[in-house]
Parts: sequence; C-alpha cells; structure tokens
Amino acid sequence: MAGEKSPIKICITGGAGQIAYSLLLEIASGKVFGQDQPVILHLLDIEPCLEKLNGVVMELEDLALSLVRGVVATADPEKAFADVDVALLLGAFPRLKGMERKDLLAKNNDIFRVTGQAIDKVAKKTVKVVVVGNPCNTNALTCMKNAPSIPKENFTCLTRLDQNRAKSQLAGKLGVSVSQISNVIIWGNHSGTQFPDARHASVSVNGATEPLTKVLSDDAWIKSDFISTVQQRGAAVIKARGLSSAMSAAKAIGDHTRDWWFGTKEGEFTSMGVISDGSYNIPAGIIYSFPVRIAPGGCWSIVQGLAQDDFATEKMVATYNELKEEATAAAELAAAN
Repeated sequence: MAGEKSPIKICITGGAGQIAYSLLLEIASGKVFGQDQPVILHLLDIEPCLEKLNGVVMELEDLALSLVRGVVATADPEKAFADVDVALLLGAFPRLKGMERKDLLAKNNDIFRVTGQAIDKVAKKTVKVVVVGNPCNTNALTCMKNAPSIPKENFTCLTRLDQNRAKSQLAGKLGVSVSQISNVIIWGNHSGTQFPDARHASVSVNGATEPLTKVLSDDAWIKSDFISTVQQRGAAVIKARGLSSAMSAAKAIGDHTRDWWFGTKEGEFTSMGVISDGSYNIPAGIIYSFPVRIAPGGCWSIVQGLAQDDFATEKMVATYNELKEEATAAAELAAAN
C-alpha cells in the first residue's frame, strides 16, 4: 500500500512461555510500536518447546491482525535474530528448588553468551535489546559483552514492572489513579535489593501537579512498607498463584519498549536497567536501573541532579554491591569458558 511503513522485525525469546503469550497480543495489535507499524515476529524457543511454539503461531494466524506480516518460529538463534530491529529476551533458565545462585548464574551465563554472539553476528547494528529473563541485569551485561559490535547503550533490562508495582502501591495509598502518579524511580538490581524511590515522584490532583511527598506525608511508610512490598511483590504473586508474574510482566515489557521506541512524555522519566557511567557514584560498567529520559528514536540519558540523602545512598550502594558480586561471578564464568 502506498505510504505504508515497512515492517519491523521483533524477536521474542521464550516464545512458547506464559509471558510471551500475553506480550504477543500487545505487539501484534499495535499497542507497542503503533497502530500503523507492521511487524514480523521472530519467536525463539528450545527444541522441546517447538510443538507448543507452533500452537502459538496458529493462534497468531487466527487473530487475523493486519499488522502481522509474518511469523518465524525456530530453535536456531541465528535464524531468530537475523536482521531484527528489536530483541525481547524473555527466555532464561529458572531457579530450581535447591539451586545455588552461582549455579543459576552459570546456566544463564551460557544462554546469554550464545544469545549475545548470535545478536552480534546477524541482528541489525541498531537493534534495541530488552533483557527480561532473570537475573536480568547480569544477563544483560553478559549479552552486551558478547555483542561487541552493538553499542552498549542498546542493551537494557526490565525494571518497569517494579516501577509499575510502585506506582500502583502509591496510587492505592493516595486513593488516586495510577495515571496521576509520575516519576517513581527504581534504582539498582531487579531483585530483593532494588530501591523503589518515591521521593522525586509527582501526583496530579485537581489539575495541579505536586511533589508526592507533599501530598503523602507518611515518610515512615515510604521508607518501610512501600519499599518492602515492591521488593517482594514477585514472590507474593508466585505464592498466591503458583506461577510467576506473566500478564503484568508483559504489560511492563510493552511499556518499556514503547517508551524506548517513541520517547518519554515531556517532563517525565522512566526506570530502565542501563549501562552505568558513574552517575550517582555508581561505578561505570554494570547494568543498573536508573531514571532515564528518552528522546524520540530511542536515545536515552540518565536523569541528573536528583538529591540523595543518607537513606537513599545506603539503599543504592547495597543494590550496587549485589550487582557487583553477580558481575564478578559472571566474569569468572566467562574466563573459564
């Protein structure tokens, strides 16, 4: 059709999994890349999951959505990442009962080493990579290090789910819509050490935007129950439903990717795990969640100049220390390969 955009290629790993199952409709219906942007979907999973993956392909066909111009289902990473514009890395080895953290890191180090090498070899050099599979910060670092021809800024990890959880908790506490809350921050690791930070957030009430801490004057709650609830929300979901977050994770991946594609709203920022550059005294070279502003087209920058008190600094250093330990362990595994 005259004037129609060319399709973009989106790779989703773990394509037969429960998060992908929720995410695919978000993408295929135009909620992520726009109602006028055709897509070709590349779905990657392991060989034992190919039959299930073919069932997902059938459902995508049966949706009869005009934006979907093709679907590739494969267990071959090079076929999956060939010429892709965006790679959403959902697949990772899960932590099994009795598994040591070092064993989990070892399993995922192998997965994301191979993934990074495939991206480096066959993806577009402008590819945007979003790592979701846990431990996502360190998996993103491993992937980045194995794709040296791709700019480091093109690798991110998902902390938008944590941000969405934090916004929901704050909105519930204030009795307002989540759409009235902005600029909540997640610092650090996507783990129990993350630092959900409401001190720089804003709330819109009766047409006026106010600092959230001016409207919610419960500092004790912000420093205790709010933080622990967000930190442990994933575990609470697993305990309640027997499965990890899927619907909310898919929504967050869509939010993260849409903001990276189109840019953040004027006056707002969002949280993403990105390569550290020394901002806020976090040493350079790890994937750490910061508040970022994103220009249309995807160029992001870490928000500067946000005041930090002793409480915040302690939390930010604690989550950095965990990431440093993970990065050191991953580097040792890489050296042994």
